[in-house]
Amino acid sequence: MPTPTVLITGGTSGIGRACALAFGRAGYQVAFTGRDEARLADTARELAAAGVAHLAVRADVGDPAAAARAVQQTVARFGGLDVLLNNAGISMRARFQDADLDVIQRLMQTNFFGTVYSTKFALPHLLASRGSIVGVSSIAGYRGLPGRTGYSASKFAMNGFLEALRTELLDQGVHVLTAAPGFTTSNIRQVALAADGTSQGESPRDEGAMMSSETVAAAILQAVRQRRRTLVLTGQGKFVVFMNKWLPGLMDRLVLGHFRKEGP
Repeated sequence: MPTPTVLITGGTSGIGRACALAFGRAGYQVAFTGRDEARLADTARELAAAGVAHLAVRADVGDPAAAARAVQQTVARFGGLDVLLNNAGISMRARFQDADLDVIQRLMQTNFFGTVYSTKFALPHLLASRGSIVGVSSIAGYRGLPGRTGYSASKFAMNGFLEALRTELLDQGVHVLTAAPGFTTSNIRQVALAADGTSQGESPRDEGAMMSSETVAAAILQAVRQRRRTLVLTGQGKFVVFMNKWLPGLMDRLVLGHFRKEGP
């Protein structure tokens, strides 16, 4: 049986890097993208130390040509593709009334269109392998979060795209998973965009109280093996998704009160 291959976008930090190691240790050949040469090299060294066959691709998947190149190089190197894991993403922390419009556009370009582009170019190979498409979404894709309008919008868009695609592919053997971690230890909050598009440079939350990226990666790997439709993680995340479905008005007030603790 041929060795399976996974392509992970945004695979140089946080959940993406943890997934690269988890899938690699589970027997996958791992291709991964990132925009930072140093982080690409660090992840490559870690995979090499674990004995994982790998390919690092410097690419911003919000650029369709770069997304196409990442898929092409993966297939050229490993001969096929079995799992596309759409993880590349950026966040924000600013009230919409204060945020520059290009901040919203940047989030949509990476988080949503990066998923669309990568999936478009990977799909012929995944149809051939009857493989899996994974979108690393967020609880913010089920419940809009204050101060994160652009991030929530991008994740709602990702969820809708993947649900529609799953339905289209229902009889063609391709598995589609939407994974929604709750708050996870990651650098995504440190590099989240402020109202003017600059990096926040710090996390407004207690990272030590969150689920680890490694725990999230293990859950995603298991969900791919089980070919699950959705994966919602953390007790808090499951509570928010459930309550927002049945008591949305109450959740408006609870969510606002929770996020006010971050400051104005």
